[in-house]
Amino acid sequence: MAFVSDVKNDIDFYKGLANLLKVLKGIAISQFYAFEKKIQDFEEFSAAVEEFLGRMNLRSITHPLINPQSSIIGVVAVTSDTGLLGGLNAQVINAAFRELSKQRGVLIVVGERGKVYARERGVSCVYMEGVKEEYLYSQSAALRNYLIKEVLKGTFGTVKIIYPHAYSLVSQKIEEVVLFPYTSSLDEDKRIDMADFLWESYAERVVEYLVYLWSAKEIYDIFSVSRLAEFAARFMHLEDCTHKIDELEEKLKYKYFRLKHELTDQSMRELFAARMIFDRKK
Repeated sequence: MAFVSDVKNDIDFYKGLANLLKVLKGIAISQFYAFEKKIQDFEEFSAAVEEFLGRMNLRSITHPLINPQSSIIGVVAVTSDTGLLGGLNAQVINAAFRELSKQRGVLIVVGERGKVYARERGVSCVYMEGVKEEYLYSQSAALRNYLIKEVLKGTFGTVKIIYPHAYSLVSQKIEEVVLFPYTSSLDEDKRIDMADFLWESYAERVVEYLVYLWSAKEIYDIFSVSRLAEFAARFMHLEDCTHKIDELEEKLKYKYFRLKHELTDQSMRELFAARMIFDRKK
């Protein structure tokens, strides 16, 4: 049978835990909005590169970054190095496994948690360190360099990146984007024949360099929203834990008052019984 003092101690413990979670939620919220303000926008650069490439007839260019030379796919799963993400990492890595089940490919994992999931499944992978705010540019360039090198070698022809996208503090979604081969979204009628260009270098080299610059910016954007998703998912996980603790605390309070009433009733019955015995002895 539970003692009132034990239940009271449990209530005090969960109250303290709820206060700790409240502090952690505040930290996650401040980290989310602070990092959101730090993210730099390179839309003008990206638009200029895409405008230039979009006006070229890329179908006439034989280059691995434009026309894949291999049927193997490289799947990049962007996960985290930290915990308290409420299964977000598992969703990313599961999406990557589903993609690899469709065709032969290579798994590239960004983040320690993804590597652990892959190891548990017995899946080999290329590992890269998780995204860090202070190394966002260099990590984006490092992944870009690796992917382009492998595409040029023919290790894989298509590169798909799977990552968590934070649309807001309370809304995250697993997104998939094809990085290579590069495709233009410009309308066909706006494109210029390659013969109309006066080239100082081979068209293939120009395209390769522009795609080289563009892909780093794309990876930077992906890493940025993935990092935001970490803070958002951590907040949501802590919020869910808070609700569970609140529910448990309510149950403990009910149990506490029920035990108090039982003790009060028992005391009253004992006093009543003692009074009856005392009256009989008179």
